[in-house]
Amino acid sequence: MKFNFITLFPEKIESYFASGIPGKAVERSFLEVNTLQLRDFAGNKHNKVDDTIYGGGPGMLLQVGPIYRALESLGGEKGYVILLSPSGELFNQTLAKEIYESHKTITFISGYYEGVDHRVAEHLIDREVGIGNYVISSGDLAALVVADCLSRLVPGFLGKEESLAEESHNEIEELEYPQYTKPYDFMGWTVPDVLLGGHHEEIRKWREKMRKERNHS
Repeated sequence: MKFNFITLFPEKIESYFASGIPGKAVERSFLEVNTLQLRDFAGNKHNKVDDTIYGGGPGMLLQVGPIYRALESLGGEKGYVILLSPSGELFNQTLAKEIYESHKTITFISGYYEGVDHRVAEHLIDREVGIGNYVISSGDLAALVVADCLSRLVPGFLGKEESLAEESHNEIEELEYPQYTKPYDFMGWTVPDVLLGGHHEEIRKWREKMRKERNHS
């Protein structure tokens, strides 16, 4: 899977994909990551990519021109274009699967300041996506959340496919059952005894019971 990120801060994206599981996935060619510095497409000597809002209002908006030129530079490699925005469609596991199953190249456009000129959403993208009903300071964070979720659907990304199969939200957006590791007793907080007996059917039943309780609470 390939990700393009149109961003003002390529180093944020690159540092994320330089370590841990994402870093290994890039090394092993499960993922390809490409960053585009939006200022490189400013079209002016000061590399300015934002301006004041028509009609008045606080803050600055990213201009449509630099984003258009950045997308054009990708040619046929831009794939499916996603704008990260708090007003976008709420991202969840169902949407992640839909996108992953239909597209193997994704371009993310990160918003900043007061957002992005609305003509970007009207004419240049395939989908507008948000990660929650709150505002954060950088669309890069939202883009990384979406990219990470999509990455985990790539066969081989996690190493063990069973890890993906039992994760929270992986099937019908349900929470996973509680899990424990050693020690058995920490400050009087003990591991449920059913997990210690080695009876796989009893463990399966307990996990299913806990999963249902979590998802109906």
